Amino acid sequence: MTDDFHKPVRRPSETFDRLFAAEDPAEVSRTAHSTAAALLSRVRHADDPGVVDRLIAFTSHHGIDDIAELWSRSPAKTLPGALWRLYLMQLSIHDDPRTAALLYDRGRVELRSSDALVAGAPMPAGPDELVALIDTILRGAFQGDFAVALDRAAAFCRVQASGATHLADDYERTEPGRSTELTTRALRLSTYAGDLTAAAKLWRRDALT
Repeated sequence: MTDDFHKPVRRPSETFDRLFAAEDPAEVSRTAHSTAAALLSRVRHADDPGVVDRLIAFTSHHGIDDIAELWSRSPAKTLPGALWRLYLMQLSIHDDPRTAALLYDRGRVELRSSDALVAGAPMPAGPDELVALIDTILRGAFQGDFAVALDRAAAFCRVQASGATHLADDYERTEPGRSTELTTRALRLSTYAGDLTAAAKLWRRDALT
């Protein structure tokens, strides 16, 4: 992975969490929740189909910082926290689709579960296919069943986490540094999978706020 990007400046794919200082954390929290709810509601009721396309492409044009300032400090099991994680997933795949494809393909082979089917990637899934998949999942969050989109994203994370774990084992003796990076990434992905699954359950109970 690389830390060098063209403008707009975006976050490297291996860096998943960014905290922003705030003078009034309560106000930041209120703003995060209100903007997330308003955005989701307005998009779902919008007559202009281009609205969703613009949201899907938002980070490509504006980077992640604008969204981060609103949602990055929100707890995982909240609406802004869930949306933040979806955008981070999208950004990580767009930034490094080759690595994403490598992890996904290895995880699909190794993971004994239905997660690859739930995520919905074709077989084989190359870099272009994974970019299209994460955009489809994000689109589903704004247009379709939000809980289903979260479940698909969680399944995707579990497949990639499995791939990262097994690749870390492969590199353990020859490239221990690379092995550590992959292990750390697997842990983050597993955590995100749990967060997104929990958020989906809350959404179905009308309790994700």
